[in-house]
Amino acid sequence: MTIPVPDQIRVFAEAIRTAGGRAIVVGGFVRDALLGIESKDCDVEVFHLDMDQLETVLGQFGEVITVGRAFGVLMIKGHDVDFSVPRVDNKVGKTHKDFRCEFDPEMTFAEAARRRDLTVNAMGYDPLTHEILDPYDGQGDLSKRVLRATDRTTFPEDPLRGLRVAQFHARFEMQPDEELMELCAQANFDDLPGERLWDEFAKLLLKSPRPSLGFEFLRESTLLRFFPELEALVETPQDPEWHPEGSVWVHTLMVVDEAALLRSGDRDEDLLLMYGAVCHDLGKPDTTFTDDNGRIRSPNHEPEGVEPTHAFLSRLRASNNFVDRVAMLVRYHLAPAMYPRQESTAKAYRRLARKFGEVDLPLTLLERVARADHFGRTTPDALAREHPYGDRFLEIIAELRIEDEPEPSVVLGRHLIQLGMRPGPHFGPILERCREIQDELGETDPKVILGKVRATNKFPELR
Repeated sequence: MTIPVPDQIRVFAEAIRTAGGRAIVVGGFVRDALLGIESKDCDVEVFHLDMDQLETVLGQFGEVITVGRAFGVLMIKGHDVDFSVPRVDNKVGKTHKDFRCEFDPEMTFAEAARRRDLTVNAMGYDPLTHEILDPYDGQGDLSKRVLRATDRTTFPEDPLRGLRVAQFHARFEMQPDEELMELCAQANFDDLPGERLWDEFAKLLLKSPRPSLGFEFLRESTLLRFFPELEALVETPQDPEWHPEGSVWVHTLMVVDEAALLRSGDRDEDLLLMYGAVCHDLGKPDTTFTDDNGRIRSPNHEPEGVEPTHAFLSRLRASNNFVDRVAMLVRYHLAPAMYPRQESTAKAYRRLARKFGEVDLPLTLLERVARADHFGRTTPDALAREHPYGDRFLEIIAELRIEDEPEPSVVLGRHLIQLGMRPGPHFGPILERCREIQDELGETDPKVILGKVRATNKFPELR
């Protein structure tokens, strides 16, 4: 079988063969090609050449980047390809960094592939002979839609593999076998850096048609215990009138899948959308109770969800700016439904746009989180794919021209200076009141706004 590889890969392979080596395309590129999925990442494992020899060959094509040399990995500047030599990773401590790499360019492909996590990732392809190397029947597992550990003795060496299985399960809708479930259940994420968790969650949220499969795998494998903010959702009930689908966990998984349907293809925006969906009800476990009438209620769960959102995303080492933006989505995720229902004023919409503008978020993104929240239920309107309040919210913010960013402030400090005022802290309250009047009336003339502020007699310096 011929797998389409970039022409440049074949050029590299020819040069490696001329030097006495053999270049094998490995890992996800082969897996994706066999699944009919286009892949941009291409890793090449080189046999029969040591690191010095490989570096010499690659030097023909440009500057060789040796940052990963200690792990047997080289790159050519300007080319997105990792070149490695066969190695064995020997665990010598408890953390993910406690490994000793032993390189052996004369290792067989089967020996080299044994260190890989799953059989579907342990295949190789010779771009010159078109031979598929598959010592662990990865092709058979692909056809059976099964995820299976390549080697049960080496699989636990990197606990992150438990999360990788979750995202592979969701991305390819392949079922982990019983042994793999047991191996993942033994993983311990405590010593894993948040950055590595972040990368795997990003793949789960951005590449999966149904991210819920990955999150449910975390629950079934008990790995959800390392994310207590999420685990708390599992046993938190909801009012069956508004949420006949079940617990907050069930609802959240449905919302995450709905959000996946609303992804735009912009990575940064989609991450905000997906994490907004994941975190939107994190405030419910601490606010849910049954009232005297037997109704399950979760008052103020929106603002109460901010703190657990910070805790969860901080564990993943998300940037402060990212955390603040997701927290804003969580705090106001009911607004696109409530504002039209309550017939809120234009002032309320403009003030909401200002709040979101402060963290550089468009109200249209908030509406997408709210839309996913609405359709992630089994109420009659959700099943009918009807969301009139969300539609009205979009109409109103478009009419007010605040869908992407708030209206700029009409009255600025320079207007006060033109009135003969000296700059100072006293400008703040005056400008804030000017902005409130602007939001309330939609006024665009600074003179009119300043006149109304004067009329309040609250600021003697404006008389």
